[in-house]
Amino acid sequence: MKNTINGMVVIDGSQGEGGGQIFRTTLSLAMCLGKSVKIINIRAGRKKPGLLRQHLTCLKAAKEVCNATVTGDELGGTSVTFQPGIVKSGEYQFRLDRREAQH
Repeated sequence: MKNTINGMVVIDGSQGEGGGQIFRTTLSLAMCLGKSVKIINIRAGRKKPGLLRQHLTCLKAAKEVCNATVTGDELGGTSVTFQPGIVKSGEYQFRLDRREAQH
């Protein structure tokens, strides 16, 4: 059964090993398919649940590549909505934000 809220696919990030792979894969597929998603329970199976700096960097990169609308993009966040726009080709470089790395 497909879980949706207002037409947005809902993905439970606690499934499987409950780590960041579900989060990263969901963002990639959302961008490729042009589908909006809500990811809940992000990294719930981990000792430190929620978004870490590397996950935030991934989210910010995905947002820039497809001009997405995002909510929940904060350190420790356990729920994110991602509404992709059109993927823009180009050369991109992304770095971890050192301020976030200190948390």
